[in-house]
Amino acid sequence: MRWTLRSVLVTTILLVIGMGIAPAAHAAPLPVTYNFLAGIPAELVNPGGSLPGSNDYTCTPSAEHPNPVVLVHGTAGSQQTNWISMVPTLKNAGYCVFALTYGELSPVWPASRIGGLGPKDVSAWELKLFVDDVLAKTGAEKVDVVGHSQGTQIPTYWAKYYGGAADIDKYVSLAPYWQGSDDGSNYSDISAVFVEGLGLPPAAVPDTNCPDCVPAPGDVTFEAAIDAGGGPYVEGITYTNIVTQYDQLVTPYTSGILAGPPGIEVTNIVVQDTCSADRSDHLSIVANQRTAAMVLNALDPEHPRGVPCLAVPPYTGA
Repeated sequence: MRWTLRSVLVTTILLVIGMGIAPAAHAAPLPVTYNFLAGIPAELVNPGGSLPGSNDYTCTPSAEHPNPVVLVHGTAGSQQTNWISMVPTLKNAGYCVFALTYGELSPVWPASRIGGLGPKDVSAWELKLFVDDVLAKTGAEKVDVVGHSQGTQIPTYWAKYYGGAADIDKYVSLAPYWQGSDDGSNYSDISAVFVEGLGLPPAAVPDTNCPDCVPAPGDVTFEAAIDAGGGPYVEGITYTNIVTQYDQLVTPYTSGILAGPPGIEVTNIVVQDTCSADRSDHLSIVANQRTAAMVLNALDPEHPRGVPCLAVPPYTGA
């Protein structure tokens, strides 16, 4: 089955509205569920909330992990539905973990947890404000970013145009599409109807109280603005791109592989290069043990972990 962006959205909406699950008790360390779709029942258990281990503003970054990790979901995702595996993985490893929902379908739950549908420049501004708050409340100097799909583009725009470059240390991208996608999906602007009909923020981004902001090139698409000035990478940030050959939305999957210019460190990882049994797709690349280990290694390369070779199915990752 070849999934389109529309089918992913429809499936997510139906699951959010139609599923239910009993609450699960959490002990320390937090249990890790390797199933992408398990994030949806978690949202139903705690409507409008955060996954255990995330968005704890009393968390003090440690000397070993001084940077809070900010998780940026993909199209139709949210701070709970996208990160059921990654939040406890990072929290158990000693990180302060934060996740937001941006570009919501509607301000009313459950559609308020179907994100990534608003204008992308507004979403990047929402991310800026969120990280400003994380840095202020934790006292950290920088954050590390882990993004998925559209959530790999939003931080790039923040870094290039809204002053975010100085706030990012490491930037891990899961299923990015730096060089576009040829599957016919329009990732960038599913926005006008939602903005006007459902009360999402207007497309105009505030231009005050942002001394580090610079204007994006005029009369270009969001994607062209990301590519302007030599590509999506920004000096001073260390990048890791993690992609899968079985990505059904980013096609060809090599669209997520892009070398960095001189002076910018970029590591490109194709998960099948070290394990042919890994058949993770655009969804399950976020929710399996192999990717989890790769993310931890990207964030803390001085203490590498073994990456197991396991059979990873599409869609769930379980």
